[in-house]
Amino acid sequence: MGVLKLTLPGGQTATLPEGATPLEAARALGYSEEELEKFLVAQYEGQLWDLARPLPGSGHLTFYTFMDEQGRQVYRHTSAHILAQAVLRLFPEAKLATGPALEDRFYYDIGLEKAPSPEDLQRIEEEMKRIIQEDLPIVREEWPKAEARRFFLEKGQPFKVEILDGIPGETVSIYRQGEFVDLCRGPHLRRTGQVGVIHILSVAGAYWRGDEKNPMLHRFYGTSFPTEEEWEHFQWVQEEARRRDHRKLGPELDLFSFHDVAPGFAFWHPKGWVIFRELENFSREVQARHGYQEVRTPYIFRPEIWQRSGHWDHYRQNMYVGENDGEIFSFKPMNCPAHCLLYAEKVRSYRDLPLRISEYGPLARCERSGTLHGLLRVRGFHQDDAHLFVREDQIGEELADVLSIVDEVYGTFGMEYRMVLSTRPEDYMGELSLWEKAEAQLADTLKSLGRSFDVNPGDGAFYGPKLDFYVTDALGRQWQTATVQLDFQLPIRFDLTYVAPDGSHRRPVMIHRAIFGSLERFTGILVEHFAGDFPLWLAPVQVRILPVHEGVRAYAHEVAQGLRAMGLRVEVDDREEKMGYRIRQAELERIPYMLVVGNREAAKGEVSVRSRRQGDEGARDWRVLAQELAERVKKRLL
Repeated sequence: MGVLKLTLPGGQTATLPEGATPLEAARALGYSEEELEKFLVAQYEGQLWDLARPLPGSGHLTFYTFMDEQGRQVYRHTSAHILAQAVLRLFPEAKLATGPALEDRFYYDIGLEKAPSPEDLQRIEEEMKRIIQEDLPIVREEWPKAEARRFFLEKGQPFKVEILDGIPGETVSIYRQGEFVDLCRGPHLRRTGQVGVIHILSVAGAYWRGDEKNPMLHRFYGTSFPTEEEWEHFQWVQEEARRRDHRKLGPELDLFSFHDVAPGFAFWHPKGWVIFRELENFSREVQARHGYQEVRTPYIFRPEIWQRSGHWDHYRQNMYVGENDGEIFSFKPMNCPAHCLLYAEKVRSYRDLPLRISEYGPLARCERSGTLHGLLRVRGFHQDDAHLFVREDQIGEELADVLSIVDEVYGTFGMEYRMVLSTRPEDYMGELSLWEKAEAQLADTLKSLGRSFDVNPGDGAFYGPKLDFYVTDALGRQWQTATVQLDFQLPIRFDLTYVAPDGSHRRPVMIHRAIFGSLERFTGILVEHFAGDFPLWLAPVQVRILPVHEGVRAYAHEVAQGLRAMGLRVEVDDREEKMGYRIRQAELERIPYMLVVGNREAAKGEVSVRSRRQGDEGARDWRVLAQELAERVKKRLL
């Protein structure tokens, strides 16, 4: 009988008999039963693996708990199966579709004859808890596809049959827990009893496979946690997220609005536009230090440019296309083809590279109406967009420079991030060898810089692999923002070259990058991250001056002019309202500083300072205060 040699990330090894499972390997490595209970799934040679599934050979092994994203994913995917089992117990006629895990929850799409009532949901939740108490073993089985097809046909599960028909190969994986049998690639927990707390969150409508021509299903959303404390924290986060919702705070703080006459396009109010321009100016300042040259290109093009770039074949469904005088035009969804035209206007030398071109102009993409979500998903947007034309030997250095910009920008907002390498999609363009080369260069550069990253197979752009950046906000939620793409294809498509030292003509490589992602989306994220309470440098109104009575009104405006001269954004609230009311209004508007002035302050050239962070700070010379605030704004301090 053969043996398996298994290696853990720390270099620890275990030798076991052939056919051993990750769970047996963990025991052999000396983990206690308490520790084993926390292990939810293993990763074997880069693939998530059931703890009780025999290993096919030697290799690298990693164990994940609920503290790890991989562990939470498997935990909640198993929870989705528990939900489906509960629904089938109570509604045997239910038609099961799919039930994936999401970031902090899960869902299962299920066809029912009528929408479930609140009482139905209560019964389903109680049944889910019974299934957990039954502590059913979860067993992975491999069936011939034909046998599985017969089984699901007999069970009256047409969606499972349709999924089966699209799976290649002769066998499929089936998971069984008690009487419940589901088609699934897994992996799963070992027992239903490993799930601690489980709840249904909501039910919504969802078309089968997202197509309006298909049947409407009921999407049961739920979540699960090991402990009640974690469930209570989740509820707090949800309530806090509702309070911070940018779609609510935006209009309340007079930042932006949306109107049905232009769905998916923001109407920026003066205060919101201040934030937008501050972000744009911050980006310009950083990029200028890193050698970027800003350009502006047209926003309406004939189709030829998109046919040449490949977007007409791969992206047209997301483009706004119209006709005028018998000629077709399109609004640009991205800047890269236009920047290729700029590059090609003259002969470039190897000494000209890297060439870094940036642009902040308007872009538009035809997003489906059901996906629009405030500023977070729009049709009209602006990016801090840039394209770097580099020699192959400059790729690593330029990627490192881009990452240093990412560090500076996100660090300014106090936001941590993680990176995901997205590889070749099915609908890719160009030579496979160039794709492999680009993916390897991205991965090798990150490793050489000591940067950790996850891999998202098949989610790259059609012209090249990319790095997606996910920032973590104040509530621990992750948002996809920046993207960096390595592209060998567009330089070929646009016949871009540079003159090498030996006089030959060689192809540059393009690096596409946007640090904020879109300014609209990043603004929406910041509204929720700061709950509308922006740091001083970003606040639409930084200081509001409150004169106590009419006699000091002139002094209040004198102070305001002095603060404006220092570059600060100032308002004077001299309405004939009570001071308490005016202070309360400034607090509701999240004004960072209120300066109260009366006879004593006017006589001494002072102001009484009240800040959102510290409360009453006493009387200060307004000129000294202005210098301090201007310095904080200049440094963009949190």
